Amino acid sequence: MVDDHEDTNRAMSRLLGGLGYDVRTADSVAAALSAAEQGSFDLLISDIGLPDGSGLELMKQLRARNGGRVKGIALSGFGMEEDVQRSREAGFREHLTKADQLAEAPARQLRRLTLDA
Repeated sequence: MVDDHEDTNRAMSRLLGGLGYDVRTADSVAAALSAAEQGSFDLLISDIGLPDGSGLELMKQLRARNGGRVKGIALSGFGMEEDVQRSREAGFREHLTKADQLAEAPARQLRRLTLDA
């Protein structure tokens, strides 16, 4: 879970943890890249606007490092069609405007993970 807003990061982490997911958090592109080097993960959930870059760039870098095998959900305050398109082009499978359907999206993506394997 990557979001630079501390309260949002904490709330989303608690929500996902309460649903049974093991959640690691980061507040920047650099922190997320560092966390990814420390261990594997099944799904990236990232805000698009981060203090040292964008979630779009983060996803592109992680996919380049992992042969395109990173699954992701983009979180954004922007939901215009062009915003969604940019997220998809970066490699995100879903684009949510912040908490829209967040409780359902990780389960959907992780089910797909087993189908893609």
